[in-house]
Amino acid sequence: MFFHLIVTDDCNLCCSYCRAKMFEEEDPAGRTPGTIDETIAETIAYPLEELYRFLAKDPDCVLTFIGGEPLLRADLVMEIMDHAPVRRFMLQTNGTRLCSLPAAYVNRFETILISIDGCRELTDGHRGDGIYDMVLNTAALIRGRGYSGELIARMTVAEDTDIYAAVLHLAEHFTSIHWQMDADFTGDYSHRRFAEWKESYNDGVRRLAAEWVSRIEATGVVPKWYPFLSTTEDLLTGTPSRLRCGSGYSNYSIMTNGWIAPCPIMVGMADYYAGHIRDADPLHLPEIPIGEPCPSCEMYGFCGGRCLYSNIVRPWREHYTLVCDTVRVLHDALAAELPRLKRMMAEGRLAQTAFLHTRYNGCEIIP
Repeated sequence: MFFHLIVTDDCNLCCSYCRAKMFEEEDPAGRTPGTIDETIAETIAYPLEELYRFLAKDPDCVLTFIGGEPLLRADLVMEIMDHAPVRRFMLQTNGTRLCSLPAAYVNRFETILISIDGCRELTDGHRGDGIYDMVLNTAALIRGRGYSGELIARMTVAEDTDIYAAVLHLAEHFTSIHWQMDADFTGDYSHRRFAEWKESYNDGVRRLAAEWVSRIEATGVVPKWYPFLSTTEDLLTGTPSRLRCGSGYSNYSIMTNGWIAPCPIMVGMADYYAGHIRDADPLHLPEIPIGEPCPSCEMYGFCGGRCLYSNIVRPWREHYTLVCDTVRVLHDALAAELPRLKRMMAEGRLAQTAFLHTRYNGCEIIP
């Protein structure tokens, strides 16, 4: 199992698509999130021994530290890494505190997802002045101190993003890239111009898919651009997928009060809890399935439902179908490139194993 451990809800940034939205008036959601748990704490508020006993029941679990910004409580992160019966650790961070974590801990992370949105202007415009340079400097510094794990540039994509230019820019600095659209997560549709922007986004995805395959042809190496990676691997083998982030069946989130949610976005949605760490079995947690209309959609085997939270709450109401359009374009763009990939495989220039990667590592896959 993969577990996201929410270390703290506190953060030292106020990004435009995250905490800044707390100051905006929201449109009414399409559905209710259900019963809200009022006992959520700002930081871990349960005995760590409960966490260790829970994790010990899964001999091969993966623990990912998230927040907020988890390294605001680097003391807790280090304490848990010192004592938890876990061999595989991951981290999602905004990068502002990573350099202060001793290399002995940084170098133990199998994967680090670090937030950066593209070029300096784009990143700083959403995350704050100087963040772009800080993230790139941090990435270079931890590599220089011996970090050899996977470092993923984790983008948030908004209406001022030229997805083609932003991904190619980050590809000059990172070998692994993931992007997630800021879409249908909060009730902000009336404030947005998503319907207009998605056409340029879709065109950029088509161009990126062609560029991705061209790079594979030129080098024989598959760049880890995550929205393309596992999706193409499954298209090549004809394998359908469930919800690609794994939420609710392989990937769960441990909240600051010890309750287990199917997804880190679903903090406090008590009706969807899968148990509490004090008495739950990590290998036998109840599954929280994606609901209609996703399972009846022709894209379901490719998409898996995109987002459990959005599926339940429907922040954009009927406008969620605009996001579905981008999923269809992603599918069609990759499907159009399959003949080139299959030709390389038939010629012995590309192996199926070139697409291997760790799934459920914090990349939602479907943007």
